[in-house]
This record gives sequence, C-alpha cells and structure tokens, in this order.
Amino acid sequence: MMKIAPLFIASVLLALSACDSEQPQMPVDSRSESERFGVFANERFDNWIARSPEWQSYLGIKDDYGKWDDHSPEDDAADLAVSEDDMRLLKEFDFDAFDEQARISYRLFEREVQEKLDRHQFRFHGYPVNQMFGWQSDMPAFLINIHQVADRSDAEAYISRLFGVRTLFDQVMARMKAAQEAGILPPQFVFDHVLRDSANVITGTPFDGSGEDSTLLSDFRKKTTALNLDAETQTDLIARASEALLDSVAPAYHDLIALTEQQKAAANTDDGAWKHPDGENYYRHQLKYITTTDLTATEIHDLGLSEVARIHGEMRGIMAQVTFDGDLQEFFTFMREGEQFFLPNTDEGREQYLARTNVLIADMKMRLDSVFATKPKADLDVKRVEEFRERSAGKAFYQSPSPTGDRPGRYYVNLYDMTAMPTYELDALAYHEAIPGHHMQIAITQELENMPRFRKYGGFTAYVEGWGLYSEFLPKEMGLYADPYADFGRLSMELWRACRLVVDTGMHDKKWTREQAIDYLKQNTPAPDAEITKSIERYIVMPGQATAYKIGMMKILELREWAKVELGDKFDIRAYHDVVLINGALPLTVLEEQVQAWVAGLQS
Repeated sequence: MMKIAPLFIASVLLALSACDSEQPQMPVDSRSESERFGVFANERFDNWIARSPEWQSYLGIKDDYGKWDDHSPEDDAADLAVSEDDMRLLKEFDFDAFDEQARISYRLFEREVQEKLDRHQFRFHGYPVNQMFGWQSDMPAFLINIHQVADRSDAEAYISRLFGVRTLFDQVMARMKAAQEAGILPPQFVFDHVLRDSANVITGTPFDGSGEDSTLLSDFRKKTTALNLDAETQTDLIARASEALLDSVAPAYHDLIALTEQQKAAANTDDGAWKHPDGENYYRHQLKYITTTDLTATEIHDLGLSEVARIHGEMRGIMAQVTFDGDLQEFFTFMREGEQFFLPNTDEGREQYLARTNVLIADMKMRLDSVFATKPKADLDVKRVEEFRERSAGKAFYQSPSPTGDRPGRYYVNLYDMTAMPTYELDALAYHEAIPGHHMQIAITQELENMPRFRKYGGFTAYVEGWGLYSEFLPKEMGLYADPYADFGRLSMELWRACRLVVDTGMHDKKWTREQAIDYLKQNTPAPDAEITKSIERYIVMPGQATAYKIGMMKILELREWAKVELGDKFDIRAYHDVVLINGALPLTVLEEQVQAWVAGLQS
C-alpha cells in the first residue's frame, strides 16, 4: 500500500479550513525553502522505495519482504508517471532561496529525475539476462546475500519470494520478447553464459537425486538452522521451501532456458550498441550519463590511447628496477606466466589469498588517520564469490552495507580460477574495492547526517569508480607498494582502465568486433587470455560503464593537483578528501565546483 505523504495531508487540511470560516486558520509554514525541499526530497525518495521491495531489502527495510519488484509494462508506465510528477513538483520550489547544500540537492534530484525520463525511451536496450547482472543469477544472489533471515517471519518471506519467482521470470521473459520485437538482442555469446548459470541454479536437491542441496535450498537450510527453531517447524519450512523450488523456481528456469535457446538461434555476432535501433543515440546517452561529462566517444578513445602510452612508459621503469632483460611484451609474458605470482589453484590457495587480503586491509585501516579525517563506522567483510555464479561474475566487486547495520560492507573476490588472480594485483584490487576505495566512499556517504536520502543511496559511476581507481594510486603516495612487482600490479590495473577507454568506444562507436577488442588487450596488457575475454564480454553488455573509472580518477587527481598549486602550504590532504567524500557521490562537474569553493574559502 502506498504511503500518503505528510505534505499532502497538510495541504488537504489547509484547503478544508479555507472553505470553513469558522475553523481556525492553519499556522503559516515557518520552514525555510531549503527545509521544505529536504522534506520533499525525502518523501519522494520514500515513494520510490515504496515501489521497490528489492530496494527496500537492500536498505534493510522489511515492509514488503516477501515480494519482488514489478517489471511489467504497466509498472514502466507508472514509473514514467511518477517521474513526470516529480519533475512537476520540483519546479514549484524557489531555487534562489536555497542554501548551498539545498542547491546541490536540487540539482542532483533534478538530474536523477531527468535521467529516469530520458532512459524510458531506452528501456529495452539493456539486456534482462546476461552474464554480468542477468536475472538468472541476480535472483539467487539476491536471496543469498540480501535476504537476511533473523526470525521465522523472514524465513516465510524467503519462501514467499521463491513462490514469486515464476511471476518474476514471466515478466523478465516478456521484456526479453519485447526487446526482440524491437530489434534488440544480445550477441550470441551471451546466451551460453545464461544457459550455464540457469542450469547451475536448478542442480541438486530438490531438483534432482544427486543427494546434495541445490544452491538456494542450501542457503535456506543454513539460514533457518541458525534460528534454532523446533524440529517440527524447521522440517515444515524446509518442506515448503522445497515445494516452492519445484513448483515455481524450476518451471521458471525451464521456461527461461527454452526462451534463451530460441533467442540464441536468432541472435548474431555483432557486439556494439550501434547495432540496435537508435543505437548511436543510446551510446551517446550512456557516455554522458556514466561519465557526467560532455566528452565524445572520439575524445574518450583518444584519451585512452594517450594514457596507455604513458603507463607503458612507467612500466618500462619497473622493468629497469627489477633488471628485466627484454622488451615490454616479454615482460608481460613473464608477469603472466611466472609461477611465483600465483597461489595454488586449490582450496588452500584460495584461503591463502583471502588471508593475505584480510592482512592487507587490516594494515590499511591502521594507516587511515594520516590521510583521512572522516572514516566509516560500518564494518567490512572479505568474501569469496559463491560457486554458483563464479564462472560468470567479475574478478572482484563490492556490496554496500545495509543502513540498519545488520549487514556489513562486503568485498567479494572471485577465486574460481587462481591463474586469473595474480598476487601482484592483490594489493591494488583490495585498495580499490575495500579500503580506502568503495567501502570508504559508500559507507561514509550512507552514514552522512542531514542529507536527503536519495543522495545517500544514489551514485554517479564516474565519481564512484573514479574514487576506487584513485584509491589504488593513493597508497603509492603513502609509501606502500614497496615491492616493485606490486607496483607493477597497480600500474597494470590502471593500464587496464585506460585500455577500457579504447575498447569500449572501439566496440560501441567505431564498430570494432569482439575479436578486435580482445586482440587490443592482448597486445597492450599483461592480463591472461581468459580474463581478457571475460572483460570484453562485460563491456559489450554494459556499454559505456567501463569508461567511468579512468575519467573519474583523472578528474579527482586533476582537482587535487590544482588545489595544491592554489593553496600551497594551506593544502591538507585530509581536508581535500573530506571535500570529495562528505557530499556523497557527485557529477564530476559539481565535484569541481565544490573543490573550487573550498579553495576560494581558504584563500579569502
């Protein structure tokens, strides 16, 4: 049931009192325009949340805990109407009467609503099933990682969601069919990943006689066992979960597999967004939205080429430092194949990797005070990517903590193939995803007080990923990466992000083939072939996203170096980091304004 906003109730009461002269007049609203906008922004955010049970669960809210989001065409139309209403109401405020923070919030709110309006025309351009964020793996990942079970009612909600999977997948498949009718299909390679992921989910008890629990039943059993319920209740819960898996989840996946096979037969091997109807405009929109700049695809491509050349030069410096006899390509081969750079491809090797990561993060925590004034309260866990999705998932990623504090931030590492996880990249990878990277930035944002909730839980990819990449570089300045091979690992990851500028624009704008993009990475990076192929496939299904990292990092560094020159001895790295972090995620243009205002304030 939708909540009625308090402001709406107040306006109704005020109208009624105006119609009856004998009624006392309502008091004049004494709040400032900034305060009024803050209330409005939070109420509209609550309205957005009320429409999304999944988002509620991410935030630790259990109002609709047994439900999935509505993905029907009717809900698309309702979302559009909500956004149009948001924009109409937004125009009723007096921007000139706002304080500085309210002005930022207004501009970000307006930008977010406008993006929703603009994206409606491209609602079928994203792929509902794919190897990175497709529903075939996102649904079980959501239940395993987001749906917490603290009591019996949470377990009942889990079962309710299992029973709801069939309707959820029916809506997902309807979107797949609508996209195909509009001339939009993923390239052929995507479908094999979806088929494999789907088969993995419906393997094990109760789907077959293997004797081992399936991924979802294992998760449900583990969570409910921890509740210490009586045996009869526990048995009943397991039985009903098994029923839901057989009656809802299994047929949903069988139908999805059948449709996936049909669409695979109809798909082609063209990879770029240019192949879709209005594909050029779609990719242009993606770049503008993701980078929060007006850079064109050609400008981004050329920037990538320039950065690749620069980083290659720094790598040659590492070669000289370790007295390597050979050229850069030979050094890449040495780093790619040297046994000393890899842990055993065994469970013991995986545990060693996790242990090293935990030690590294603990050490960084001890050093934070030297460069940060503000630090997050939320804790951080390091976790291996679950086996059911590790073959498709990326090599590492971060999941934010719940605002309620019952779920910590999580740094996931994909240890399926240890030959794709060289130890020389372990440091930079952990700094990016965990501390001082995504966990610092995202957890601090969520913990900010007196900030509209849409800013605390929103984000701009160039800012977020730019901070992550900047966080790989910062430890270098702190005296870390003492091992030259670890420093090479840092450079190899920065090189990777520079190459992304080239291959992303190459495929989606310049019509490069998947094979051309793969070959470019083989020629210019030390990454193993399997990682290169997986990454190119990621960029194909997420047009533009890969450009955010390097563009965001370069802007954060550019602003920092400018501030150093302007402020001289007044420059404080801790204060600069506060300027970047304590306003939450911002478009790069707005971030630049904040840094400029900070510098001007210190100069006055």
